[in-house]
Amino acid sequence: MATATWNGTVIAQSDDTVVVEGNHYFPADAVKREYLVDSATHSICPWKGEASYYSLAVDGQENRDAAWYYPQPKDAAAEIKDRVAFWKGVEVTP
Repeated sequence: MATATWNGTVIAQSDDTVVVEGNHYFPADAVKREYLVDSATHSICPWKGEASYYSLAVDGQENRDAAWYYPQPKDAAAEIKDRVAFWKGVEVTP
């Protein structure tokens, strides 16, 4: 089971991740929403589309833009729709 952990807190767990470019994309329903804070940040990937971000808030600490997702991925990245990936110190163990 893949697990995403930050500051000793499990943020997401799933047996059903999709790995793209070395990143595990967790199903949205496997992510603990209570730790996610909407962010105004967006970025563009030429083949995946426009990414949106979440910051993490755990025990009074914030990790800005530490999670991302593609609300409407391009066809080439359809497999990551409704999935969330992590970076910026979030440890993902397969």
